[in-house]
Amino acid sequence: MNGYLDESDFMMVEEGFTTRDLLENLLVELCQTSDQGAFFMADLGDIVKKHLCFLKALPRVKTYFPVKCNSSRGVVRLLAELGAGFACASKAEIAQIRSIGVPADKIFYSSPCKQVAHIKYAANHGVRLMTFDNEVELNKVARSHPRASIPSLCRMLLGIATDFSPSPCRSVTFGATLTSCRHLLEMAKEQAVEVVGISFHLGSHCLDPQAFAQSVAEAQLAFEMGMELGYQMRILDIGGGFPSPEDTRAQFEEIAAAINSALDLYFPEGCGVEVVARPGRYYVTSAFTFAASVTAKEEFPPGQPGSEEEESGSKKSIVYHLSDGIYGSFNCVLFDSPCPQPLLYKKPCPDHPSYSSSLRGPPGHAEDRIADGLELPELQVGDWLIFEDMGAYTITASSLLGKPSSSFRGSHRKQKRIVRASALPCPVAGRLRRRCVSPPSSLPLVSSEQHQEQGGKVLHRQRSGSISWAACHQPLPFLLLCGTYRVDF
Repeated sequence: MNGYLDESDFMMVEEGFTTRDLLENLLVELCQTSDQGAFFMADLGDIVKKHLCFLKALPRVKTYFPVKCNSSRGVVRLLAELGAGFACASKAEIAQIRSIGVPADKIFYSSPCKQVAHIKYAANHGVRLMTFDNEVELNKVARSHPRASIPSLCRMLLGIATDFSPSPCRSVTFGATLTSCRHLLEMAKEQAVEVVGISFHLGSHCLDPQAFAQSVAEAQLAFEMGMELGYQMRILDIGGGFPSPEDTRAQFEEIAAAINSALDLYFPEGCGVEVVARPGRYYVTSAFTFAASVTAKEEFPPGQPGSEEEESGSKKSIVYHLSDGIYGSFNCVLFDSPCPQPLLYKKPCPDHPSYSSSLRGPPGHAEDRIADGLELPELQVGDWLIFEDMGAYTITASSLLGKPSSSFRGSHRKQKRIVRASALPCPVAGRLRRRCVSPPSSLPLVSSEQHQEQGGKVLHRQRSGSISWAACHQPLPFLLLCGTYRVDF
């Protein structure tokens, strides 16, 4: 243990319970209390599983998790314990990661557009690794970083463009073209800024293995330019864009194979180049499940303006308002991701008809449109919808947008803290500390002694005086499901 995960309150349930099982047990309690506040449930064991898969598939690559993807304390503490580094985009993110004890040499200030004050803050707190992709950013670092010319104190990566990427969210705005790389490297030499490597980022959801391979090949050309100018080029950052949900595992393995082949060809092992990556969605998307309740509904008869069945005139359509919207945890709909297909907490009767349905945020904002054109059975106020794969770019943005949300009733100390046990020992383990915490209804428990006898170990959770370990600064309550996971390679 590195000390990032502290002793905590926890309870363990028998192996075999899924996140959905635990979520449904919790919703039984919430329905009884008429609590309609939206919340996340996070399975931190899923992140452990993803980390092990990444290390197995890309053994030469060190990971730097982009904090902006999910800044929950539980996530960053767990990844710190697993040995990951962190890609920070701002002073606040650097401060958060440093506050939990992560050394500065495991932080990459990866923002392509940096504020001068943030550059100075990073320099004063020992953060050495940064990136640039144009003259303006280069000049800012040269002028603002007091030790930009000292390789041991400031290491700059030149970001190159990847415009050929088929990613639907590609970062075409950032990155220098190969034709401009030599000019930027020459400018850096004139200003005594030490460049130590090349960086690229394919953007989110990139599913083309050849896009990664081609980017590695182009990075090698930029490496040669740097070495010709006398730089000691020793870091290659292959960015992010790795697929995340479980149903794309085969695609991830294909991408990893293409990257490994390209690295063997252009940066063979033993050449002295350190390879890093910034997987974000890959780590957290499938680990988080979101639950929101119906707080209001509007019905539109067939043919009425506003009805989605206006032309067909067949059935009424229904608009449901949920307890959160695009100004909160569904902000991902605004940027790059469609709303996940909602799952119903209550199983509908087979003979009940479905209606054309739309989801909206809390009443009061006409533009708060979460999803349209869904076929759902008729729901009632107080019913719950469950959304899976909600771990990326939902939590952080909802905090920054500052949208108030409902919270669980009762004191924070009464919130449930759940750990799923497994007979398979977890790579991250520590001492067990038992406390008396009430379990959700009808969940069988296994004691820590029984769990240890089975060879299991448990990730710890920290009591921080807030709703939970991962939500001390978030507007939404969390339930963290933290435990060991069987990894089937």
